Order: sequence, then C-alpha cells, then structure tokens
Amino acid sequence: MSDIVCISPIDGHEVARRPVASEAHIAATLKASREAQRAWAEVPLKDRCAAVLRFLDAMLAMNQEIVPELAQQMGRPVRFGGEFRGFEERVRYMVAIAEGALKPVLPADPKPGFRRMIKRTPVGIVLVIAPWNYPYLTAVNTIAPALIAGNAVILKHASQTILVGERFDQAMKKAGLPQGLFANIVLGHEQTTKLLGSGLVNHVNFTGSVAGGKAIERAAAGTFTTMGLELGGKDPAYVRGDVNLEHAIENLVDGAFYNSGQCCCGIERIYVDASVYDRFVDGFASLTRKYVLGNPMDEATTLGPMAHTRFADVVRHQTAEALAKGARALIDTKAFRANQEGTPYLAPQVLTHVDHSMSVMMEESFGPVVGIMKVTSDEEAIRLMNDSPYGLTAGIWTRDLEAAERIGDRIETGTVFMNRCDYLDPALAWTGVKDTGRGASLSPIGYEMLTRPKSYHLRHQI
Repeated sequence: MSDIVCISPIDGHEVARRPVASEAHIAATLKASREAQRAWAEVPLKDRCAAVLRFLDAMLAMNQEIVPELAQQMGRPVRFGGEFRGFEERVRYMVAIAEGALKPVLPADPKPGFRRMIKRTPVGIVLVIAPWNYPYLTAVNTIAPALIAGNAVILKHASQTILVGERFDQAMKKAGLPQGLFANIVLGHEQTTKLLGSGLVNHVNFTGSVAGGKAIERAAAGTFTTMGLELGGKDPAYVRGDVNLEHAIENLVDGAFYNSGQCCCGIERIYVDASVYDRFVDGFASLTRKYVLGNPMDEATTLGPMAHTRFADVVRHQTAEALAKGARALIDTKAFRANQEGTPYLAPQVLTHVDHSMSVMMEESFGPVVGIMKVTSDEEAIRLMNDSPYGLTAGIWTRDLEAAERIGDRIETGTVFMNRCDYLDPALAWTGVKDTGRGASLSPIGYEMLTRPKSYHLRHQI
C-alpha cells in the first residue's frame, strides 16, 4: 500500500503523508454513503440547507489556520488571505436559490383529473475529484449543492492539497452531518480508476487537465455515470480601442499573474487594438515589474512559487520556444532574485511579437507568462480568440456594452466577461466548451447536474 505525499513548493519539505485507502475501507465508505444518502434524501430541504450553512460556519472559523497551511501546500502568498470570500458567496447563494431551483416543474397546460409534475431527485453518490490550484473553491462548487440536493458526497482531493480534504471532513463533522454522508478518501490513480469503473458512484465531478478528463471518461465507460468535467483553458482577453486603459492594465496584470497564473480562468493571451497597443504594453510591463517573487509566508510577497517544479518547467519551455521563434521578452527575470532554474520559483514574463505558431499562445501555460498580440479589428480579435482548442472564459475591455455582447455572442467560450476577468459568479453557470469539458456547476443549472428528473402522472379517479 503506497502513500500520498504533499511536498511544499516553498523549500521541498514534506508537509503531509497519508496512506491510500484499503479496498475494505473503500467498500465500507461506499456502503455507508449509500445508506446515509437514502436517509438524507428524506430530510426536508430547509434542514439540509441549515446543515450546509453550519458546515460553512465551521469552515470559516478555521480560516486563520488554513491560510498558512494552504501556502505551505501549494505556494499562494498569505497576504491574499485564502479563498473563503468566494467560498462563502457561493455556498450562501446556492442555499438561497435551492427552494426555487429544486421545486417540482409543473406543465403549463393543466389537465382536469390529473396531477402532473417533474420532481428533481438526487442522483445518489457524488464523487468529487478536486484540484490543487483553488482547492476549496473548486470543491465546494459541487459539494455544497450536491448535499443540498439530497446526495451523499465522496471527496478525493489532489495530493498537493491533501490537507484540504481533511479540513472539509472536520467542518462536516462540526456541522453535525449524518455519519457517512460526506467522506474524504485518499486514493491513488489505480484505485480511482477502479472506483469509477465499478458503477457504484452516480455522478463524478472532475477539475483538472484534458488528459485527466479523458482518463475519467475511459474509466467510467459503460457505467452510465454522469459527469461534469472542467478541464484545460487558454483564456483570452481583447482590449478594444475605446478602453479605459488604466483599468484594463490593472485588471489584466492581476488576471494573468494572480496565484502565479495557476487559475482555471486566468488570462493567458491578450489581443490589443493597434491604436492603444503601445501604451497598453508599456503599462502592462511596468506594473508586472512591481511583483515581489518570494516565500509565500512573507507578507511582502505578491508572487509565490508555482505548486511544483514540473509546472514551472512547462512555462519555461513554452517561453524558450517562443523566444526561439522570434518573441520578445519584456521582463528581465534577473531582477527577481528568487527566480531560479530547477525550482518552482518563476518570475512573471510578458511576451510580445508572438503568434499562434507558438505553444505559449495555444497550449495551457497555467503559470506566470502571458503573450500580447496587436490586432486591427473586432473580426481579427474574434478569429484569434476562437483559434484555440479550449473555451472557458473570454474577457472584452471596452466602454461599449452592446459591442461587448455582440462580440461575446461570437466567441466560443463558457463565460463572457466585460471589463473584468478571473471571477466566478455563482448566479451564472460555470461551464466550458470544446476541450475545456462539459457539464456545469453553480446557478440553478448546477442543481440540474446533480439531480435527475422523475415524472409523476397521477390520475385522481378512475
């Protein structure tokens, strides 16, 4: 039996080591989950919502401990204070809409003598396979609404953030949720594959790479397990000539480099109208140079290490390839003393003279590098934004609301932003197109993913 080990990107020390679950433990977890779910589905919705809010309170109470713990696991600077503002917003919103989203659907044409309705019933056991980059936010997107809808949840968290699963488990216990309803389990790849192939879970939500999503689909093939997959992204931004330039620069620098660029909907490529291109690039590079790369436990640090050296090496390779093909690097990485080859510490980089023959403009970087291209029209920007195998979000910076919506209608993406980026609104479906995956979380549509329709055709008398 092997162990799952979390190695800190800060200095390479071991943060945590946990043994993978035994076959007997996995079987017992599934049995307990199934039994707890059947009883939980009978609990009134208002009581399920109250339990989830108690879980939220228990999690929020741990924030001071969690922030440095998270920095140790995946490198996000403590100065940014963790993830619980968005976490709380999402949980409270899904509680607020639960009654309306989960109520029966009645046909528009009543028939005398009949009661007809479609009830939304829980799918059963929901398996959440969560990533390390936003380990609380991504997990709660499914966990909270799944429980509210009457499901049981099994959480398998990423090895890089293995302690996050334990925090979820602690908060669930403090909230007094029924035993077996929520389970945090430590699994390796082979065990996860076997679990998915067993057909013993009813829905799986996975956030991760395209390759990981394909592996999930292969593992569950033939089981008819439903799934939500949020996979790769290469999110673009388009800066039009009528933009508020100062606002766009500030937004987009943060959108590109927050969390060391390790954001599902972080900005990875920018297309700028020729009329403002030079001023935008100068301002963008100038603001980027102000980042402080260093130990994330230091309050002065604004850019921590990437979660693992291999992730940083992907960005280094993409940058080197772009430079070899004629790209120009605007940031002197030597000015960042912590920047060092062979480590997770990677300085931010801004590239110009880039094109779509370069992997840095086509393949997910998931790190602190961004390419900027000059465009001369909306048509050119739309064509370039759509020239991607991915489609999670796209941002348009402009003063023209109608133009933003018109352009957004033609972009192949899950979410269109205007004058902002890198944000998830729980009132809207979080979804993607193309290789970014399928399914949706949050909003009323998120509840549809975690329930199944059950139709009732009841005749009053014969």
